[in-house]
Parts: sequence; structure tokens; C-alpha cells
Amino acid sequence: MLLTACQTIDTIQLKKLTAQAEVGSEALIYCSGTPDCKFERLDDISIMDADSRRVDSIAMRHKLVRLQSKSLNDPNPLYLAVPPGQHELVLHFYPISLDKAEVLHVFHNFQAQRKYTFRMYRQRSTQNTSLLKASAPDPLCVDLLQDSKTIRRFCKPYNAETGIAEFVEQKN
Repeated sequence: MLLTACQTIDTIQLKKLTAQAEVGSEALIYCSGTPDCKFERLDDISIMDADSRRVDSIAMRHKLVRLQSKSLNDPNPLYLAVPPGQHELVLHFYPISLDKAEVLHVFHNFQAQRKYTFRMYRQRSTQNTSLLKASAPDPLCVDLLQDSKTIRRFCKPYNAETGIAEFVEQKN
């Protein structure tokens, strides 16, 4: 019950902040592709605590967080409005369950008055390959879209020998 009360307070504060937000020179950052995605950190500013799933009051004071849905219980309810420039952003995607996060760290030069979307998907393979490689899950990928154009791609290929993988930027 306490979590629900906290979420209600956060929702009310975020609705007020979103309504008061000026259309300005910020870059808007969204995430999509999974039912749940959280912004953990922008530079040194904590956005959302991964364990408690509460929006950090410091992020609200900096007016970085906006609400795009009616409730924090909705899928991907938040987006960020950040000053233009080079930033480090840490995102948590939950493609399978809320127990296992896929974490992406990105440094990017966000431009003013642009919309950015981090979109996660599974890269389906159609190549004939060995049985060992075919049994491994298809790589998880995250595209960074500026407006509607993909400008960067990060993929996490599964290593069948170690079972460990990290997101690696794909070069065109």
C-alpha cells in the first residue's frame, strides 16, 4: 500500500511538472520496445531508483522528468527533457521480466528541440549457422532514433561459450 501511495504522489508531482513545462530548447528522450523501461541516470543526476522504482526528487527539481501517460503504472510512462549537449544516459530495459534488467550506458550529444527514442528489439537471424549458434537467443538491440531516423545501434550478441554479453555499438 505504501508503494501505491508513493506512486500516487509521484504521479501528481509529475503531472504538475509536465503541465508547467515550457516548450523550449530541450532535447526530449523516450524509450520504447519493451513493456518497461527506466531512465536510471543522466550524468550524475539519479532519475529513478531501480530497486524502489521511484522518481528521484533531485531529477524533479532539475525538471528533467515528464509524464507521458496517466499513471506511473502504465508502460514506459516517463520521458526526459534535457538541456542540449553531451550527456551520459543509463537506461534499464526489461524485455522479459521486471526481475532482469538489460542496462545500456550511452554517451551522446543531444541536440536542442529534437526527439530521441531508445527502441529495444530482438534482432531476428535468418542465416544458416551451426546448431550451437542457432540455439542461442537472437541478439537484443537498441536503436537510437533522432526524430524518426536511426542514428545509432547497439546490439548485445549472446556468447554461447560464456553466456555473457554486453551492448556494443554497431558501425555502418
